[in-house]
Amino acid sequence: MSDMEFKALLLKSEAGEVRPIIERIGLNVWPDGDTVVDVHYSSINYKDAMAIGNRGIIRKFPAVPGIDLAGIVRESANPAFRPGDAVVLTGWGIGERHWGGFSQVARVQSGWLVPLPAGLTLKQTMQVGTAGLTAMLCVEALEHAGLRPATGPVLVTGASGGVGSVAVAVLARLGYEVWAMSRPDQADYLTALGASRIVGRDDFAPAKPGRPVLEAETFPGVVDTVGGATLANLLARVAYRGSVAACGLVGGTDVDTTVYPFIIRGVNLLGIDSVRCPTPVRQQAWQRIARDLPLSIFERASREIALEAVPGVAAEVLAGHGHGRVVVNLHA
Repeated sequence: MSDMEFKALLLKSEAGEVRPIIERIGLNVWPDGDTVVDVHYSSINYKDAMAIGNRGIIRKFPAVPGIDLAGIVRESANPAFRPGDAVVLTGWGIGERHWGGFSQVARVQSGWLVPLPAGLTLKQTMQVGTAGLTAMLCVEALEHAGLRPATGPVLVTGASGGVGSVAVAVLARLGYEVWAMSRPDQADYLTALGASRIVGRDDFAPAKPGRPVLEAETFPGVVDTVGGATLANLLARVAYRGSVAACGLVGGTDVDTTVYPFIIRGVNLLGIDSVRCPTPVRQQAWQRIARDLPLSIFERASREIALEAVPGVAAEVLAGHGHGRVVVNLHA
């Protein structure tokens, strides 16, 4: 197997400029791992777009981006995985610290793998991908904190993105009233996913200039994929003992707020990290995706591309022109 070659997208840094190049490579250049996977599908996430756009996601070159993959085990030193097993891999630093899914073959650690959940195909797992896993972890965290459909509307920020789209669809499927924060031109897409109301970021700006204080109690639950000022503004509108599942940093890491939401209203700020999520929690979330997510919606709303199209689509995503899910077929 050491002399086999396969196609991969490599990021190479030349004179400080990062360039994506499709090449044929062998396992001899891959990082260490105890399991070799024939990759069937990956997907394009915002982190992938940032990596290809040289935004600091990857610091050591060359590298293969792609923060998730689904495929078939070719060989493994771990007896828990046998040749022919269908597996899914999200998180654990692949596509960032370890080479990732934009390759026809990948060598990874077996402890990062999850068996393909019953009821899902390899392609379906990438139609929801890392974004879907993150969204389901957000929903589960909110429910664990007491959120129920009868408690009132749930807001999803960054709703037209990968995580936001899945969160809207899951919450709507479970019977929640879902408000989606997004651009007006995404209204038809989000309504089809189950959103009952489309709102803009400016709708929740502070009533007075400066740091937000307590505003009207509007939401018992929020899935925030943005962070920054958006998160600060929304904390002031979370209802008594409500919760915010925060998983995004695109709006920045600084949250300029006060302790009022946490002390006076008892608001819960729930941090969601799908990268190093423990395997049992990860497996449970995937099982709920198979059971509770209306996959037919994502089959219609996702598009499939070949590896060669990844750089162009990543540029669209980075520029904010994409929505929904983009699946990469490694053998198209």
